[in-house]
This record gives sequence, structure tokens and C-alpha cells, in this order.
Amino acid sequence: MAEYTSKNKTKRWSFGKNRNTMRLCLFLLLGIILYASMFDNIQPEELDVAVSEPAPEDIRSPVTVEHEAQTQAREQEALESLDPIYVHRNDYAQIQIEKVNAIFDMALALQEDADVGTNDQVSYMQDVIHQDVEQTLSEETLETLLTISEEQLFMGRDVARNAVNEVMSEDIAVDDVPAAREEAEERISRSMGSARMQEALSEIVNHIITANYIYDDEATTQRQEEVLDEVEPALIREGELLVQEGEIVSHETYDQISATGLLDEDSSWYPYMGLFMFVVIMVAMTALYAEQSSTPLRYSNRTLLLYVIVFFITLATMKLVSVLQLLEIDGILWVTPIALGTMLLAHLLAYRVAIFSSVLFALAGSVIFNDAAAGTFHATFLSYALFSGLAGAFFIGKIPRISKVLQSGGFIAILNAATVTAFHFFSSSQFEASSYGLEVSFALGSGVLAAVLTLGLVPFFETGFNILTPTKLIELSNANHPLLRKVLLEAPGTYHHSVMVGNLSEAACEAIGANGLLARVSSYYHDLGKTKHPLYFIENQLQTENPHDRLSPEVSKRIIIDHPYDGAKILQDHNMPKEIIDVAKEHHGTTLLKYFYHKAKEQGMEPKEEDYRYPGPKAQFKESAVIGIADGVEAAVRSMGAPTADKIEKLVNHIIRERLIDGQFDECDITLKELSIAAGTMCETLQGTFHSRIEYPDDEDEKEKDSI
Repeated sequence: MAEYTSKNKTKRWSFGKNRNTMRLCLFLLLGIILYASMFDNIQPEELDVAVSEPAPEDIRSPVTVEHEAQTQAREQEALESLDPIYVHRNDYAQIQIEKVNAIFDMALALQEDADVGTNDQVSYMQDVIHQDVEQTLSEETLETLLTISEEQLFMGRDVARNAVNEVMSEDIAVDDVPAAREEAEERISRSMGSARMQEALSEIVNHIITANYIYDDEATTQRQEEVLDEVEPALIREGELLVQEGEIVSHETYDQISATGLLDEDSSWYPYMGLFMFVVIMVAMTALYAEQSSTPLRYSNRTLLLYVIVFFITLATMKLVSVLQLLEIDGILWVTPIALGTMLLAHLLAYRVAIFSSVLFALAGSVIFNDAAAGTFHATFLSYALFSGLAGAFFIGKIPRISKVLQSGGFIAILNAATVTAFHFFSSSQFEASSYGLEVSFALGSGVLAAVLTLGLVPFFETGFNILTPTKLIELSNANHPLLRKVLLEAPGTYHHSVMVGNLSEAACEAIGANGLLARVSSYYHDLGKTKHPLYFIENQLQTENPHDRLSPEVSKRIIIDHPYDGAKILQDHNMPKEIIDVAKEHHGTTLLKYFYHKAKEQGMEPKEEDYRYPGPKAQFKESAVIGIADGVEAAVRSMGAPTADKIEKLVNHIIRERLIDGQFDECDITLKELSIAAGTMCETLQGTFHSRIEYPDDEDEKEKDSI
């Protein structure tokens, strides 16, 4: 026994040491498969395009990009159609009137200075007007202003001011200035009778009147910016046909092709880097899901290898169908059996794994089938693959059965056909019955093909990986199985005990969301090792002497402790599933064999507690933990005299509490809440089994009653 334990621990340690390396290699293999499956779908096309030559093929834009030259042309056109903005300056009239006032005020002031001659006054006045008023008047006009009477000077000022004010109250553009000056002269001629004054005032007004409706540079610039903002950029849309096969490539078309990057040789490595990052993200998400979810992927590298193989098969079917697209048959991509991967995973591994993987299958498929799309991803196929993959998981369900596969295939086929129909209705093109019928036929065939392939592949996976599917569990629960017949014939008490443990553990596992069928079937085989020495176990000692009475506690202990590992060896020899073998080894964990430990103490021995403990391992998963509890509970209740509901409840809680304190659940993920639920369920099951019964009278009592 010591040698077995040592070897067992060594094997487990070695496996644990290499486990992470093996998982890393498997995830790396998954990444390589993904990258290889999508590699040729992201290779940049080498276009042999030249201006004024026919296009070798239909060329579509792979991306949405702005055509900068066309955008600039649109902006220039918008600016040219925009009229400049002019504004009427009301203050200009007042400014010019102030200049009129300044001229007449100066003339009035010089008239009052009699010490200066007229010629000097004229020269002085010309200099001042040129400097302050920025006007140049003739000597004749200035002499008129300096020699007329004060009354005439005031009258002339008023006439000039009124003419300037009235004319400049209207919009005067630069081109309108001559006409405005003529109008001012007419007003002056109507107001002044003196020809000399008319000429002087006309010259002054001609110099004073200026444009007041002027170009507003700031407003025009702001309006130009607003117009430019309103100009929509010239976009080359993803999927837009740039040139048809055989069509002559113009300069404009060549510029469009260049703008999309199809002629850019320097960026040819970008798609490969993008695909690498895309695959890394997919593998990283898969690894996180595998490590954080309570699925078979978390606990077993063998299961992870199975997952990688299923992934490979699914991608291989996609690639095969993508090659068939060369036949140019409408809608042939819809025949892809996407649901094959999710149906296999739901049947062989877990429902949740299938749902998660359906997203990955859809993403990979959208790249593999991007030949029918302009960009890197075929969005329509992504939607189709996602719906089909999810349907494969949903219709198989959480409790898969082989009998459900064909039925699920039918449902998937109908859903696929409905999805393709929806795509046709989305399209704005004319509905063609022949094309639609062909595509729907392919979609229907996809569901049937997925079901047929699933039925064909499941047996190979079950055999090759020794997968414990519900179908196989049902087969193993058959009482005619050779190992169960062995237990029934050689240890009938153990067989009855195993059936009772199966009932208890199945009900408890179903209550906490674990695999009840696995628990029941594993219970049938958990004590198979007792067939090696059946009479040394109390349930098989029917009216016979207990052989342990003649053995030392040390020998008895060795026989009892060996039975989990004897059973595991028999199960391994018969190539039984790993989960059932694990339950056989783990159902006692490292618990203490109390009876013989205390018996050794009573005989004056000084036993070590660790020598009277099972070597383990402890329960590694919920079903194993529940079976261990049910094993102890069933044996304890069977030995109880007159069991009642209260006694049963106290006993069950005591056994669970004792195992919990002893650390027997430390290596599995069962929670205290689940232990409480399991305890309640076992109590209900036991109360149904050991309920009170009516005592029926024997024959003599009946005769006495009849004679009375």
C-alpha cells in the first residue's frame, strides 16, 4: 500500500509539473490552426493596373477611405459659389460730415485773421487739409471759401453736409461712388444759386463722398469656414466598385485605387500583423475562459486537446466550403456546417463551452469567407454563423442525447433557412426566386449535414478520448455490465449499498446543479474494490462471523484502506472513464479509519493517526465530494436503529461538518451553500426510504381476531 501511494503521488506531481507547459503548447497549437486557416484570406492582392489600360478584374475598395482630391475639388467649388459679404457702414457718413465741418471751420478761422494774406492762407489751408482731412482741394475752391461772406460760408457748409448725409445714407459700393457724387452735385446745384459756390461745394463733396458698402473680410472668412464644414468629404465606401473588368482605367479611377491602399506595397505586411493580433486575442480569450470557467477545459489537458481537434475540424469544413466557392454557385457558402463544432462541443464537453465557441467560429468564418466581401470580414456570414452555431448549442441542450442530434439538425436547418430569407429581404435588389431557392436549399442542407457529421464523429471521440457522455453513462448504468454483475454476485450487500448511494448522490447533485447522472453511475462503481475481499465489509456479512475479530487492527486497516485503490485498478484495467476511476479513489479522501484506530488504542498499541487515514486524493470535483458524503451517510443511517427525521438530519449534518473540519473539501469547488442544499436533499431522500411502516398482524393474531 505504501508503494502504491508513493507511485501515485509521484505521477500526480509529474503531471502537475508539466501541466502548464502542455496547456501552453495546446493553446499555441490552437493559435497556429487559426492563423493558418485565415492566412490566405488576408493576403494583399497584387494588382497590375495602369492608366489607359483595361482593368484585369473587378476592383472594389477594401476599406472606407476619403478621396482627398475629390474632397478638395468639392471645397473649391463651394467657395467659388459663395458671394463675398458686404456691410453698410453707417458711421462713414458721420466721419465724412466731420471732414466737411473741419474744412469750413478752418476757412472761418482764417477769415478772422486779417494779418495773413489770402495766398498764404490758401497754402496753409492746403497743407492742413491734406494732413488732417486727407483731401486735396484746388486753390480756386479754397480762395472761394476764404473770400465769401460768413453767411455764405455757413450756408455752403449746411448744403455740403446735407448732400453728403443724404447720399451716404444709401449703400454706396466702390463702383457706385461716381454716381453718388453726381447725385450730390445735383443736390448742391438745386440748393445753391451762386455758380462759384456750386463749383467749390461740388469739388468738396466729390472728395468727401466715398463708398460705405464695403467688403467684410472677417464675415466672409467665417462664412467660408462654415461652407467648408458643410461640404461632405468624398468617401470611397468599402465594397464600392471602382472599375469593372475590362474597363479602361482613367486617371481619376487610378487615383481612387491608389487612395484605397491597393497599390501601396509598403503596407503589405500590415494584414499579417493584424491577423496575428486578431488570433492572439481569440486564443487569449479562450485561455481566460478555460481557466476561469467551471468546465472540463479548466481541469484536463486531454479535454483541451479534444477542444483543439474539434476546432480544427470546424475550421477545416469552412475552408473546404470556401474552396467550393470557386464553382461560382450562388449561396454555396450557406452549406457550411457551422453547427457541427457547437454540437460536438455541447455533446462531448459542456453546453457553456459550445456557446462560447460559437462566437469564435463565427469570427473565424467571417474571415475565411471574406472573398465574397469587400473588406476583411464578411459581416453577413458572421451573423449567419453566429445564429447557426448558437442554435447547435441550444437545441442539443444541457443534457445531450444522441437521439436529439437529428432533431436538432432539423431545427438548425429551419433557422438557417429563416436567416438566409431575412438576408434576402434586407437586400434592396430584386428578389430572384431561383437564386433564393438555391440558397435556402444550401442553408437547409447545412443543418442536416451538421447533424450527420456529429453522429458520425461522436463515437470516434467517445472512444478515442474515453469521453463520458450521457449516452455512455446510461450504458454503464446497465445492471448487466460485467463489473456491476461482478459486484452483484460477489458482494450483494455492497451492490445494494452502491445503489442507495447512487440515489442519494444523484438527487443531491441535481439540486446543486452538478451532473446527477455522473454521480449515480459513479456510485454504482465506487466500491468495486470490495469485491476483492467482500466478507471483510459489514454489508456483506450476512449471519456470518466478522473476520476482523480474528485480525489485528493493522491488518484490518490495510484491507479496508486498499479497497478504493483496488477498485480504481480494476476500473483502469477495464478502460473505464477517468471520472468514474477518480470517484473510486477519492470518495474516502484522507478520512480517518476511526474504528480500527480506536481499536488499536484499546489493545495498548500506540498507532499514528496518519497510518490509519486513507492516502487520498481528496475530492477534486463536486460529484466526487457528494458521493463521499452519501457513502458515509448511507452506511451510518443503515446502522441506525429506528431512524427518524430528526435523527437523520442530525446525522447528515454531523457527517458533513466533520468532513468539512477535516479539510476533505479543500481541493474541490463545492460551496457551503451547496453542501447545505445537498444535506437537505439527502435528508428528504432518506426519509422517503426509511419512513415509518404499519405493523401488520401475523396469522395467529388474525385467527384470534376471527374467533372473537
